[in-house]
Amino acid sequence: MSHSEDALRESLFGHTPVVADSAFVSRLSYLVGEVAVGERASLWPFTCLRGDGGSGGVIVGDETNVQEFSMLHGADIGNNVTVGHSVVVDYATVEDHSLVGMNSCVLRDATVESNCIVAAGAVVLQGQTVPKGHLAYGAPAQTKPLTDDQRDEIERVHEHYVELSREYKETGRFE
Repeated sequence: MSHSEDALRESLFGHTPVVADSAFVSRLSYLVGEVAVGERASLWPFTCLRGDGGSGGVIVGDETNVQEFSMLHGADIGNNVTVGHSVVVDYATVEDHSLVGMNSCVLRDATVESNCIVAAGAVVLQGQTVPKGHLAYGAPAQTKPLTDDQRDEIERVHEHYVELSREYKETGRFE
């Protein structure tokens, strides 16, 4: 695990963010406190990861991408997850192989189980569970099973961001 001086990373309450060497973290990201970022994960500009609460930090799994203007606070994000632009995940869990769409919110104690999509603009309510393999849409979120095309989209977007973050990291200019 590395600790680049370029990105804004702050220790708090005895915890220092830990980031895998293979991860891409934009120097315009802010990480504070109890934060762990996995292998080949990516944090794009203007993301905020706050591990300052008493009930756990922020975990970003392997090959997970967190896109611009998203905020994770006390969030547990699994492996191979896409967190779209301007998403809020507040003391909630998003399990592996899921996609959380732009401008959506996943609220306290909610769980998005594996292989799910949270549609753009959706609000997953406090304590709500999105069942494995479902689409959550609307505010408040309703659910229905994913289509094959939606399942394919999760993987397509995931693969795109793993490759894109590798390309950004190789330039050495953005971290």
